[in-house]
Order: sequence, then structure tokens, then C-alpha cells
Amino acid sequence: MTNQTLVAVNATEQALNQQTLALLNTTDAINDNLEKTSKLSSLNPGDIAWVLIATCLVFIMTPGLGLFYAGLARTKNALSLMFVCMISIAVVSFQWVFWGYSLAFSNTSKNGFIGNLDNIVLRNVGMEPGANSDTIPESLFMIFQCMFAVITPALAFGATAERMRILPAIIFLFFWSTIVYSIICYWTWGANGWLAKWGVMDYAGGLPVHCGSGAAAIAYCYMIGKRKDYKKHLEPHNVSFVFIGTFLLWFGWLGFNGGSSLGANARGANAMVCSHIAASIGGCVWVALDYWRTHKLSMIGFCTGAVAGLATVTPGCGFVTPCASALYGLLAGICCNTAVTYKRKFKFDDALDVFAVHYVGGAIGLILTGFFATEKVTSLDGGSGKGAIDGNWHQVLVQIVGTVSVTLWSLIMTLILLKILDLIPGLRLRISEEEELNGVDTSEMGEVAYGFMYGTDGNSMTLNQDAKSLVISEMLQSVSFAGQSLSLANDAIELPKTTTSSEETLKTEK
Repeated sequence: MTNQTLVAVNATEQALNQQTLALLNTTDAINDNLEKTSKLSSLNPGDIAWVLIATCLVFIMTPGLGLFYAGLARTKNALSLMFVCMISIAVVSFQWVFWGYSLAFSNTSKNGFIGNLDNIVLRNVGMEPGANSDTIPESLFMIFQCMFAVITPALAFGATAERMRILPAIIFLFFWSTIVYSIICYWTWGANGWLAKWGVMDYAGGLPVHCGSGAAAIAYCYMIGKRKDYKKHLEPHNVSFVFIGTFLLWFGWLGFNGGSSLGANARGANAMVCSHIAASIGGCVWVALDYWRTHKLSMIGFCTGAVAGLATVTPGCGFVTPCASALYGLLAGICCNTAVTYKRKFKFDDALDVFAVHYVGGAIGLILTGFFATEKVTSLDGGSGKGAIDGNWHQVLVQIVGTVSVTLWSLIMTLILLKILDLIPGLRLRISEEEELNGVDTSEMGEVAYGFMYGTDGNSMTLNQDAKSLVISEMLQSVSFAGQSLSLANDAIELPKTTTSSEETLKTEK
């Protein structure tokens, strides 16, 4: 065989090898596309639509919480509570996208304590389904869970209202979400979380959200100390805000619990029904207990009871029947109301009753789920699990261990984090006495919730010029009725020093 023939044979062989390699690459690409197409084909438009809606419902809960807290606080502290709830949305969303989601839900972590960083900055989180659901994109699951992460630390701020510095609170949001919330999330819902492996039942956040934030609230208000006028009876400054905030929370909570089914299915419908029943009964029971003590009906009481009922039923709404959820609402109203009534016996100042409502309610709900979880409900979407009512008494022990473990972790880690922050120059946790007297709004933000300044009691007003004119005008319209005399308290409304025609008219009428 000549050299020319050998060269030709080698060239032909190389060409065949290249064609074979190209064919193999094409085959691999086709297989990858087929696999990707197969995964995408499992996506369900109905499930996607429902979880998208549920995500928006959960999002609206955080601004609702801001209104709820602002209404319960005094006038001079209202805006700061709205602000910390809104800033929580931004800070925790960044944390969640950066590494929070990966630490909480990475499926490749082999330990039972914390996830890994395989999904850092949403790496490999896209439109394909994840391990948590075959019918929705993992990116949708990620943003749905982000809304849970956003509201959880914001809940804790209610305990430290009216004396908390805002800058340390913003830093607290990022690090607490990392070392407490993401870890508890992984324990409870992670693929290899130790509580999940052990069989803990928490449908929509009794452990990470309510017990986690409730324990953190106790640690925070212990570290920051009591308000200077703690022993005084301080009335909420705006019951209308509380009403609107409760409406938004209740409305959003239907997506919070109903959306945790991750699909438009019967189990999600059961969760929504249970949530509404528990909230309704919790509100009515609270009002009844307050009426028994004071012989007065209370909007604040109903709103607080409804929130307590929702917090209590959250861990069990996807495991129990609607009849059982009525018991959740009943016990929420009784136990949380009692906790609020006797909270001053404890040595901490939980300003807006975060512990009494969210922690007590969440813990009761978790334990009740151990008793009343039934396969009649868990099997609605092909799942499994049962409690003592179906003969599985061991579940009660699992629920108690889960509650205690999460409580201790959140309490201890929050104390450590706050102690470190308080030692850093410029990050002291509490405002000064003078700043507390003036209010967090003016001392920390330089803004106020309304267009006037406040007296030292937090609710009396010194009106600006436009507001004074409006008040005088309203008074002039009313002085002619029944010969009633009108007087202005100097410490409530300061009239202009110069005499106006409106004031002259007022004096003539008087």
C-alpha cells in the first residue's frame, strides 16, 4: 500500500470519527431536549395560576401587618412600624435570592441540619419543576416561599415596638433570616431535614414562621428592655388601621395556607376552609371573653382573635378536617386571650403581643395537629400521614419535640445575634430615653405618619397651620347646636397667636 493510500485512509478514518462524534453530540442534545421537554410537560397551568395568585396574597400580608402594628401602637411610633415591615420585604428578598433559598431547600445537601449552596443566587433554579412539586416551576416555588421568609422576622418587630432602633433591625433581618429562619425551614421542609425525616407535620409554617418569630420576639424584647411607661395602660391610636390590617392579613392568609398545597387541588381547598373557620371562631371567642370581663364589644379584640385563630390553624390546616379546625379557633381564642391578659406577669415587654398570639397559637396548633391529623385529608393529594385520631400517638411526641427544638434554636441564636449587634459601635439596639419620649418616627426617621407633630403622651396633637384652620372651620359649624360650649385644650391644639377672622367669629358665637 502506497503512502498516498495510507494518507487517504487516515483522512477518511478521521472524517468518520468526526462525524461519529458529531452524531453522538447531536444525540445527547436531542436526549437533553427530550428530557427537558418531558419535565416541562408535567407543568400544570391550573396549579401554576393558583400558586401565582397565592404568592400575591401572601405578599400583601406584610404591608397588612405594617398597618396592623401601626394601628396598635401610639401615634408617634406608627410610621416606623410600617417602615420595618416594608424594608423586610426588600432585605429578606435579597437574602432569599442570594443564599436563603439554597440553605432552606437545596435538595443535594446530605446532612439533616442545613442546606448547601448549590442554588446560591438561584443557580439551577429555573422554569423546570423542582423536587417539591412536579407541576409548577421551581422558580415559582422559590418566590412563593420567599413571601413566607419576608413576613416572619417582621412579625417579631411587634414585640419591640416604640423603643427599637431601625438600622440594627435592618441588619438583623438579613442575618436572622440566614442563621435562624433558613435553618428551621430546612429542618421542617427540606429534603433531608431532620424534623422532616422524623415525620413532623407542619403544613404552612407553624414551626418556621410562628414559633420561630415568637421565640425571636421574646429574645429581642428581653435584650432591648421595657418601655419607660410600660406599666401605663396604652390605647391603640388608630383602630381603623387595625381593621384594615386584619382584613389584609386574613385575605392573604387564605393564600398563605391554601397555596401551600402547591396546586389547585382538594387539599388546598380544605386548608382554606379550615383557615377561615378557625379565624372566625377565634375572633368571636375573643370578643366574648372581653365582653365577659368589660361588658364592652371590641374591634381590637375581634381582630386579635382572628389573627390568633389563623396562626393556630396554620400548621394543621392541610392535615385536619374543618370540624377539627373549629377546635383550633376555640382554643386559640381562649389560650391566646389568657396569655395577653396575664402577659404583665412575665419579665419582658411584648408591646404588641407577638408571643401571646403567634407563639402560643402556633405551638397549640402544632400539638393539636399531632392529635387530629387524619389520612382522610392527607390523602386528598396523594399524600400520607396520620395523628392520634387515626391511632398514631407517636405523632404527638414528634410535634412536641419539633416545637421545643425550634423554640430553643430561635431563642438562643437570636440572643447571640442581638448581643453581637449591640456591641458593634453605632448599632445599639435601643433608642435613648429622650428619643423614646419623642417617638421612634421623629428620632429615627425624621418623618411622621400624619401631617402634624405629637405631644409627649404619644397621641395628643400640635396641629400645623392648615390643620388648625380645618379644625376651627369644623368647630364653627357645630357651635350653633344646642348652645354647647366649646373649649380647646392648650396641650392638645395650639391656635395661631395672631387673631384670624375665623377666631373672631368663634369668640362671637361663644
